[in-house]
Amino acid sequence: MAGINPYIEKVDAPPAKCRFKITFKPMETAFEVSPEKIPYDRTGLPGSLLDIAAGAGVDIDHACGGVAACSTCHVIVHKGLESCNVATEDEQDMLDEARGVTMESRLACQCVPDGSTEMVVEVPAWSRNMVREAH
Repeated sequence: MAGINPYIEKVDAPPAKCRFKITFKPMETAFEVSPEKIPYDRTGLPGSLLDIAAGAGVDIDHACGGVAACSTCHVIVHKGLESCNVATEDEQDMLDEARGVTMESRLACQCVPDGSTEMVVEVPAWSRNMVREAH
């Protein structure tokens, strides 16, 4: 599912222009982001952590389809947060609804890294769709 949320401010976050590595924990899935393949999926902003996770085969729950209308895609960015766009007020309002929020918390659908540094992203247990992870 993809689309836009007409009730929030448009996010201006261009996707990465250079290759970089991202590791999703606790799955220990490391993935090299190829800018020429962005968007990987039609979910979240192009080049967002949610989009990249789809390309890496990492299932992050996103009940709203990646349009910042829920908080189910909450992730914690342990390394590389400085390379991401700044969270909008709308994103921060949605994060207020998430469990276990930290200073490094973001909505995966809205967080777009610029590719300037390697990243480590934790997908909390409540953001992992266990049904889709079973193969």
